[in-house]
Amino acid sequence: MEIVFDSSTLILLAKIEMLRSVSEDVRIIIPGMVEGESIIKDTFDSKLISSLIGEGKIEVLKMAKKERVKKLCKDFRIHPGEAEALALAMHRTVPLAVDDLPAIKACKILNRPFTTAIHLLLKVAASGKISGDTAFVKLEKLSFYGRYSKRIIDDAYSRLKGGV
Repeated sequence: MEIVFDSSTLILLAKIEMLRSVSEDVRIIIPGMVEGESIIKDTFDSKLISSLIGEGKIEVLKMAKKERVKKLCKDFRIHPGEAEALALAMHRTVPLAVDDLPAIKACKILNRPFTTAIHLLLKVAASGKISGDTAFVKLEKLSFYGRYSKRIIDDAYSRLKGGV
């Protein structure tokens, strides 16, 4: 499966040390602007993302249609990196991994499939690649680093416990 990633989800997964395992199951594609946003700092997550790009586990593609990006920014009030990722996902007709609320709303309006760091955590946990205890620890870290509502965290917690 191929997914275009926004910097928010890429960074969140790196912070909770799940990006490498996700890259084993998903072909991660990012636009150039997301690469720039994700590796600019001298942090663990930035270094991990840079390393995965160097290993070929994250593919960086350039966007040719800048006017499409500008239109998405204007129409949905999203940042250029999110707009470039959304435009690339639309061009390749693949889902967008995004944890930024305005970009999620844009996906909903445009009827585009998307996923979030929590969805990816739930998928990895359901596959048995990480233990339940590890999944709860990673969910706790996501609740710290991400801007999730209590309802979203509670729902994810319930799903990890085996609820609906």
